[in-house]
Amino acid sequence: QVQLVESGGGLVQAGGSLRLSCAASGRALSTTNMGWFRQAPGKEREFVAAITRVNWSGSRTYYADSVKGRFAASRDDAKNTVILQMNGLKPEDTAVYYCAADPRGTYQSGAYEYWGQGTQVTVSS
Repeated sequence: QVQLVESGGGLVQAGGSLRLSCAASGRALSTTNMGWFRQAPGKEREFVAAITRVNWSGSRTYYADSVKGRFAASRDDAKNTVILQMNGLKPEDTAVYYCAADPRGTYQSGAYEYWGQGTQVTVSS
């Protein structure tokens, strides 16, 4: 069993930055494929980013086109945490952001075994 807790959301002006954290218990995240998703009001949940477990070549990251070049996923294995650094935020980034562990399909599919409770990100224009 893996428990995930997101933090770091808040209100920021357009162009600003936020750093989301996803702290885990129950398993070392270095051995776990992780994803970030978001859901805006009235919209379906959508893929934001993914970071693979650590292997001999390190981790890989994947991003939705809408956030590529602005968001960066990383991990802090000492704190058993994954990070989503969000720069150049836009009003359309406003959503509840979720981290997830153990994809059952592709990283982008949303079919993950474990989910956090979410953290609200609001970007004002």
